[in-house]
Amino acid sequence: MEEAVAHSMRDSMVNDYLKERLERLKDNSEGAVADYIPELAAADDSPFSVAICTTNGQVYAEGLNDGDVDLEFTIQSMSKPFAYALALEERGVEEVAKYVGVEPSGEAFNELSLEGETKRPMNPMINAGAIAINQMINGEDSTVEERVEKIRQFFSKLAGRELSIDEDVSTSEIETSDRNLSIAHMLRSYGMVNDSAHDAVESYTKQCSIKVTVSDLAMMAATLANGGVQPQTGERVCGRLVARHVQAVMASAGMYNGAGQWMATVGIPAKSGVSGGIMGTLPGRLGLAAFSPKLNEKGNSVRAKKLFQTLSWDMGLHLMEAEAHGRVCVRSITSEEVPAADKGIKTTVRLQGDIDFSAAENFWRIIQDHGIPSKTLFLDLEKVDQVNAIGNEMLKEAKSRLTKAGYNVTIVDPDKVLK
Repeated sequence: MEEAVAHSMRDSMVNDYLKERLERLKDNSEGAVADYIPELAAADDSPFSVAICTTNGQVYAEGLNDGDVDLEFTIQSMSKPFAYALALEERGVEEVAKYVGVEPSGEAFNELSLEGETKRPMNPMINAGAIAINQMINGEDSTVEERVEKIRQFFSKLAGRELSIDEDVSTSEIETSDRNLSIAHMLRSYGMVNDSAHDAVESYTKQCSIKVTVSDLAMMAATLANGGVQPQTGERVCGRLVARHVQAVMASAGMYNGAGQWMATVGIPAKSGVSGGIMGTLPGRLGLAAFSPKLNEKGNSVRAKKLFQTLSWDMGLHLMEAEAHGRVCVRSITSEEVPAADKGIKTTVRLQGDIDFSAAENFWRIIQDHGIPSKTLFLDLEKVDQVNAIGNEMLKEAKSRLTKAGYNVTIVDPDKVLK
């Protein structure tokens, strides 16, 4: 019985919620894989996965099919915010700003466009800006190999594990990189890069060919959301101001000429990649990633985009949402002896503040880690100010799971905050 209870307690309601949301979108067949890169054109279009990483390092990952969560894919343009963070770390905001701006371009990602007077790329999220940023890393005298290795190591610190490069995708992409070569020649002609156009594009392409899983992306995003501190290793990978700056540019330019619509409807600083991924950050709260290879006409994953929209709505993730946010909601856990009740012991868990996804997730994890020493449990909501929709559902689900695991659960809710 105790083993069954322990297993029930370990089951994650967050994973069940994510799985259900994947199932809702599984029959969506819109879009097509990127066909201008041969290796991506031949990719399996069926995988569909999602991951959330909280700023305290808890990862929840689910896939529609077996193996989707562990599937590695190339990071592509989702590398741009992270490379930008590395350049800012090495060169500083003012120096980087001499070569790349921060204004949304309102154009497609591969446009050959620069600011009129300065001749800078408009921002680091379009290809022109990303190529210029890549060339600022590891110094002007760096070889392609040295620069790429510096980037790979930085990305590995963000992910908390060693990442590698997909050489097949890199080679395939370089063979079809005429547009990026044109951009590199244009940048070189205005003194924005010093390397040869070929070396600049090769270095940038290898950056885009670093392999990640959906959990890696969520972890990397959560590092930015956590002010530059990797949530699991505790290592400061980049400065707090750098993390803030990068997320601000993601919010205004991360989704290219669809950035305004994205922020209005989803409200999460985000970046997409043509391999089929989208990653986003909720400052101070979590990193989020989804992967599905079929893209819309703007180069964004159809199912990943719809999933982000759903999660934003369900979980109250929109940056402009007026709801209060909670992170540490467990005020205390106490056990006391009472006559003739569960061998004379009852446990009371007192919650406080505002209960949203982050707070409810924190409560459920603490309950599992702490353990309940008695079968009589009181959940006291007297100090809770408000509970949003996803927090409400998670608390109800927690009560249901605890009851199924053999606990006698009583909710103390004098102000009726739980609907």
